[in-house]
Amino acid sequence: MTTSQSIIKELARRSLRSGGWSFLEQPQVSVEATCLAALALSQERSDVAGAAIRFLLLHQQQNGAWPAFEGDGESSWTTALSLITLTMFNDTSEARERALRWLLESCGKEAHWFWRWKFKTADRQVRFNPDKFGWPWELGTCSWVIPTAFSVIAIQQFTVCNRSEASERRIRLGVEMLLDRACVGGGWNSGNGVVYGTPLRPHIEATAIALLALQDERHDEVVENSLGWLREKAATIESASSLAWSILCLFTYQQPIRPLQERLAALTMDDHAIRNNATLATVVLALKCGEMIHPFMVLR
Repeated sequence: MTTSQSIIKELARRSLRSGGWSFLEQPQVSVEATCLAALALSQERSDVAGAAIRFLLLHQQQNGAWPAFEGDGESSWTTALSLITLTMFNDTSEARERALRWLLESCGKEAHWFWRWKFKTADRQVRFNPDKFGWPWELGTCSWVIPTAFSVIAIQQFTVCNRSEASERRIRLGVEMLLDRACVGGGWNSGNGVVYGTPLRPHIEATAIALLALQDERHDEVVENSLGWLREKAATIESASSLAWSILCLFTYQQPIRPLQERLAALTMDDHAIRNNATLATVVLALKCGEMIHPFMVLR
């Protein structure tokens, strides 16, 4: 049994009776872990993945969003990941349209005139342009890199053949926010590139996921610098999750990934050692990258 087959078997075994997955060995379902697991199992365990899709459809909120965890009342960034998942499964229900409407209407709090004024006049310690905003982890907070990146991908994928003025505007704003908040020299931190006048160091996963959202901006200097940074860091990454996201990103930019996949397989020989189900699912997606449809690519 190959490493990917072993991990697929273990990931399927960890699904809960409800059809979802928790992050760890807990009864409460994580929407993030469930989406990633469904994507990872879509080809080889369509029965288990189908149960996950039914779980997502059952737990969509009336406003079209999803919470971060089963039973939570707050709408969250996982709406973008859920829309990506439903799109990859060609779901034909109205759930995707409702999710799209929620994403188009949601934004970081800096989109409000008061916060734009505050960030432009009263608070100059955090350097970013508040006119360029994305999406928060949950409503009522500022835009963050990873929620914005997934939201851009979700809208791009679902509207690829039917772009409206609203969807095009929202994609553009999200892209501009990511470009504006890149770290000095390339890459992304979780939020801003500079705080209190100090350049922040980029994070591998934030950089990889941001680059996935910017796959149509390949000739931009920020993108090129960030891609170069990630390519260099990927050669020495020891974290399974970070290496997996790097592989998914670099494949999208037509970079060689086979040596990275071999190292990821070696890092994850003992699939039971990876307790986090979101990580386990992302590892499957990375190891199968090039053999299955890439869930975060925007196909033209």
